[in-house]
Amino acid sequence: MLSFTETARSGAARAGEVRTLRGSFATPTFMPVGTRGAVRTLTSADLEALGAAVVLANTYHLMLRPGAELIAERGGLHRFMDWSGHVLTDSGGYQVMSLEPKLSDEGATFRSTYDGSTHTLTPERAVEVQAQLGSDIAMALDVCPPLPSPRPVVESAVERTADWAARARAAHLSAAPRTQVQFGIVQGGVDVDLRRASAARTVEIGFEGYAVGGLSVGEERHERLEPMQAAVEMLPADRPRYLMGVGDPLSIIEAVSVGIDMFDCVLPTRLARHGTVLTSEGRLNLTNARFARDDGPLDEALAGDPAGRWSRAYLRHLLMVGETAATRLLTLHNLAWLFDLMEATRRAVAAGRFEAHTAAVRAVWDR
Repeated sequence: MLSFTETARSGAARAGEVRTLRGSFATPTFMPVGTRGAVRTLTSADLEALGAAVVLANTYHLMLRPGAELIAERGGLHRFMDWSGHVLTDSGGYQVMSLEPKLSDEGATFRSTYDGSTHTLTPERAVEVQAQLGSDIAMALDVCPPLPSPRPVVESAVERTADWAARARAAHLSAAPRTQVQFGIVQGGVDVDLRRASAARTVEIGFEGYAVGGLSVGEERHERLEPMQAAVEMLPADRPRYLMGVGDPLSIIEAVSVGIDMFDCVLPTRLARHGTVLTSEGRLNLTNARFARDDGPLDEALAGDPAGRWSRAYLRHLLMVGETAATRLLTLHNLAWLFDLMEATRRAVAAGRFEAHTAAVRAVWDR
């Protein structure tokens, strides 16, 4: 039901194609986050126009509102959103962990951020909810400790994640729809040995794809590359590899350099809501007074920019007076910019010039 074909390689960096029963998408790829079934300020039509291939939706939020059962009654997320592309649903593990739940071997018990009601999310329940949502790719429930955490906390997360992964896999194989595939998640913090151990146990269970989780949760950027590489080296080459929750340009390129294929993050949309845009010059905060009389576009280097017809001065004005059009246009721009970066990365891998591409990205973003 899922295949990965490597189409080019440059060092450990690779370009490829993921194919599912729904269709295919090229990698490396960035997946916008549509937490509650929509990317903030955008519609499914916007995402289609941008060329988005995969959208991530949040199991935790959707199971609480409007409820997975209601979405299932309406034909699943694709029909509910009117979205024909791929949908990946996370397991809810990261959101649940941020609520400091009561953890047991059975699952995680937490209070709803909406109404204070109590819920328990187990590996089996996470599978059930994602089956009701009808996503193309479902994630196994994991334990994601913040960093830094004491080694015993990270060790416990690795153990419980592996135990839950086995239960999630069994539940998925017995109950999930034929159209849905499942990814396992590797934990281990920034400890190389724990990453290798977690990856080995996850691969032994056997999933259609694999994710590296528990990074970008408090550690420094330079701390994550070695444990990420250690995990990737343990993962099968014929399966897609997904780095969860990482979306800044340099971190993406560094992850591609060790063999990561898929990315998601709220960063581009969150930055847009605060007036910051991604450009070939780096991040620009349009609320800065120096842009008040800047008649140039957000980024002359971005061909087909959906916000390119309006000047920095005009977009800054919209921001400063609170016009919602501003955050929508900046969100469109930031996603278009990231999609362009991914396309350039795929081309660089195919042309055997990934090192030069990395150097160019680093020159702008490593400062």
